[in-house]
Amino acid sequence: MKENQEGENIRFSIPRIVIAEIQSGCGKTTITRGLMAALKKRGLVVQPYKIGPDFIDPSHHTRICGRVSRNLDVIMAGEEGVLESLYAGSAGADIAVIEGVMGMYDGMDSVFGSTAHIAKLLKAPLLLVIPVHGMATSVHAIASGFKNYDPDSTLAGVILNKVGSRRHADILKTGAKIPQLGFIPKDSRFHTESRHLGLVMGDETTTDEPVDIIEESCDIPAILSLASSAPPLTIRMQHAEHPSYRVKIGVARDPAFCFYYQHNLDMLKKSGAALIYFSPMQDHLPDVDALYLGGGYPELHADMLEKGPARDEIRAACDDGLPIYGECGGLLYLTNGLSGERTYHWTGVLPGTSEMAPRFQALGYSEGQTTGGTSLTPKGIDVRGHEFHYSFVIPDRDASYAIHLTRGKGIMNGYDGMYVHDTVGCYTHGWFSQRFTDTIIRAAHSWKRR
Repeated sequence: MKENQEGENIRFSIPRIVIAEIQSGCGKTTITRGLMAALKKRGLVVQPYKIGPDFIDPSHHTRICGRVSRNLDVIMAGEEGVLESLYAGSAGADIAVIEGVMGMYDGMDSVFGSTAHIAKLLKAPLLLVIPVHGMATSVHAIASGFKNYDPDSTLAGVILNKVGSRRHADILKTGAKIPQLGFIPKDSRFHTESRHLGLVMGDETTTDEPVDIIEESCDIPAILSLASSAPPLTIRMQHAEHPSYRVKIGVARDPAFCFYYQHNLDMLKKSGAALIYFSPMQDHLPDVDALYLGGGYPELHADMLEKGPARDEIRAACDDGLPIYGECGGLLYLTNGLSGERTYHWTGVLPGTSEMAPRFQALGYSEGQTTGGTSLTPKGIDVRGHEFHYSFVIPDRDASYAIHLTRGKGIMNGYDGMYVHDTVGCYTHGWFSQRFTDTIIRAAHSWKRR
């Protein structure tokens, strides 16, 4: 990798490959994970990425590769932000393996933000997963259709999944015009445990990746050759003025709070924050200048959160004015508690109660602006992020909100960011801008100096 000084163009190279599929559920996730494991087994340093806003697939990537998987999301980060994320993660890696999202051309209201869009932006060869159960040479029409839908697509080959036999594979090869780099047999190991928000997290999985199947069924040398054909990229790192404060920010990180974009954590660290990780399930609140509670599965650990020593300490810290920012699961934990067959009492910081629903309550991107009210939400900061949750919050009538969304549901009717004192809880999983990051740092510094 070759790098110039900040503020100038940076030209860098990393072999890279994107794994896409014709529609969700074709096996892309398991094949991607198996390929990552197979490449690592060969001694390569594999840097994983996930297109889109998902938290769960990256957790599996991180477990397999031993390197933090990063999201590549053009809707939240913009095109330059996607390039910066690729660059930030690729230092020291031999190859980048990028898992797509949904169908190859499925984006937000169009192709924008799709796997095909990101692959073109990154000038990365793309492999398309096609399930071929009950199919013969019709597969070529599908492959050609995806290739020709956009003549400028980077589709470079296909991986055929659910191949029935060697005879079936021979039939599928007849008349192929696009390179076929994998013939994955039907196998019960191509399955991943799931729960209401999707797959289980990477550190909870009870199955190994099907490395042997990938090694036996895919042309790994050809895939490596394709990845190495990706040309260098150029990004421009901008000069900017940032606070030079040194602050400590507590970050809740355990099975209840496990949804964080690495970008956000990097932004905080680059802007002067030392991140202090702790578990509200079992740890005391550390000595910090601000607190960040991410999303996750607090509903699965409700009892431990109720009994955890941090619960009352966080409420006292809120009353004392500590800047606290909670997202989704963090929002729930900041309410009075979780109601259902049994009521669990949580921090009681925000005026409302939480409940779980049998189906998702919000799914999609969110956009809006802060409207004031706290040092974390001065008026006029753009908010971009993503919502996905099965819970809902029943706010008290006198609840106040610090974010107004123009896209997305928020806590209710487009209002998000319920606040009390300097504590803010929202359903939006935000993608931190530099301006918002600086605001958090300044709020923490003001608390530190008081």
